[in-house]
Amino acid sequence: MTTISSAALSGGGSPFAVHWGLSREVAFLNHGSFGACPTAVLDEQRRLRDRLERQPVQFFARDLEGLLDEARAALAAFVHAAPDDLAFVPNATTGVNTVVRSLRYEPGDELLTTDHVYNACRNTMLWAEAQGAHVVQARVPFPLSSPDEVVTSVLSRVSARTRLALLDHVTSPTGLVYPIEQLVHELLARGVDTLVDGAHAPGMVPLDLDALGAAYYTGNCHKWLCAPKGAAFLHVRRDKQAGLRPSAISHGANSPRTDRSRFRLEFDWAGTDDPTPFLCVPAAIRFLGALLPGGWPELMERNRALVLQGRRVLLSALGGAAPAPESMIGMLAALPLPPAPQGEAASVTQLALVARGIEVPLWDFPASPQRIVRISAQLYNALPQYERLAAELKDLLKPAAAR
Repeated sequence: MTTISSAALSGGGSPFAVHWGLSREVAFLNHGSFGACPTAVLDEQRRLRDRLERQPVQFFARDLEGLLDEARAALAAFVHAAPDDLAFVPNATTGVNTVVRSLRYEPGDELLTTDHVYNACRNTMLWAEAQGAHVVQARVPFPLSSPDEVVTSVLSRVSARTRLALLDHVTSPTGLVYPIEQLVHELLARGVDTLVDGAHAPGMVPLDLDALGAAYYTGNCHKWLCAPKGAAFLHVRRDKQAGLRPSAISHGANSPRTDRSRFRLEFDWAGTDDPTPFLCVPAAIRFLGALLPGGWPELMERNRALVLQGRRVLLSALGGAAPAPESMIGMLAALPLPPAPQGEAASVTQLALVARGIEVPLWDFPASPQRIVRISAQLYNALPQYERLAAELKDLLKPAAAR
């Protein structure tokens, strides 16, 4: 276990940090990986869990359906979608699996993605290869100068055999906001359905899922919406719902009810589990939306401005040019670092930063010895934390003899 050195400074966050239970000894610049839930939202989850345990049968058998309806309606208003086109799932990876594993493939069918795809989702697509499909990977350069490079790269790999495109809205390793509206519409014009991995998008960028028109869209609520862990959604266009099945087949498959769609009946009950992360989504939306006078629009702009400031601080300290235009940055920003010493993984430097009281991800990307650092910005962060990261990275990246 790595311990924080005695020389580590305080976390140095913003005044909003009081709303989170994050360690004050750590500069937490990795909201993007797992999110962080405010204490007020966790209090709401405890209240719901207490209610569940006081009378489990009442909660599951008689109350839960209505509670899910209320939570789904609040989420639908936030992402601009019809509530009945949404299903709660534990995470975006489950959403991707639900779609990819529901489809049936003919030999030669192609699944299209990019080389910035999240590894778990890449593995899901590789599973489909055993069913006869073939995964095609478009190379998106990094650094890049324009979102047009993404569009050109993706469309160049479309063929008559392309069955489905799995595309990030915001890439996980590199923090790029893809021009997803253009991509979805261009692919649809070519007869290709799109599954959008929007793991990072809800709460980071404005969403209008009805206007987007993607066949499938999955997003996490535990990241930038700050709901408890285990809250995500899958949005399925109405004409695609009949062929989609949840990962766990349960009572909804043969329910005699006719007052709800089969999609609703199957996805709302997959067996006994803790539904409180889903039910806390409205509380998370309300709580964060009330922290700034301008609500969610101001929060999104504040966090985006902060991560751009942090990126400029790192570029000034480490040298080099911005690897992507500001228009492609949300609340994540990644920067290439000097190549690692031979055989050294990026995680070595990451753990050295942890020992100095800074939590930030470093990855070998696209492959060792090339590596990147990715910063996040949430309300609890402040500029001095990025200045500290820049100073510590600059020191760690010196040749050993110069330290």
